Amino acid sequence: MFDRKLKKLAKILIDKKMTVATAESCTGGLLSSMFTDISGSSEFVKANFVTYANEAKEEYLNVSSEILQEFGAVSHECAYAMAKGLHNRTGCEIAICTTGIAGPTGGTKEKPVGLVFVSVYYDEKIYVRAFRLPSFIPRKFMKYLFAQKAIEYAYSIVFTKN
Repeated sequence: MFDRKLKKLAKILIDKKMTVATAESCTGGLLSSMFTDISGSSEFVKANFVTYANEAKEEYLNVSSEILQEFGAVSHECAYAMAKGLHNRTGCEIAICTTGIAGPTGGTKEKPVGLVFVSVYYDEKIYVRAFRLPSFIPRKFMKYLFAQKAIEYAYSIVFTKN
C-alpha cells in the first residue's frame, strides 16, 4: 500500500511537471532515499537536506533561533518553519519535512520517543501533523516508519487536490 502511494505521488509530480524537496531531521535522509529509489526521480526531485542539528535548520532552512529555543526542534512550529524555509530556498512545488524523536533515548513526558512532526508545503499552504508511534519500536525501524508517514501525509494532501 505504501509503495503504491509513493509511486502515485511520483506520477503526479511527473505528470504535472512539479518538483519536490525534502528537509529531514529524525529520518536522516531516508525520505530522500525513498524518492530517489524511483527510476526517473531526477525529473521531480529538486533538492534534499538533512538538517539534523539546530544550526543546520537555522542556516539552510532559516528556522529562527527563537522558535528553536521556545518550542524546540521537535515541534509544530519548527516543522512549519522548516517547510516554509525549504520552499523559499528551493522554489519547489512540494516541500516535505520531518522532525521527531526516534529513540531509544531523547524522549520526555511532553515529547516522547516515537513523536514526529511532518510538514508539507503544497499549493501555497503549509500543513503540519504530529504522529505518535509506540516508543518500543527500534530506532532504525522508527526512522523508516517516520519517513513512511511523511510520504503518506504528503500523498493525502496532494491527492485530495488533484
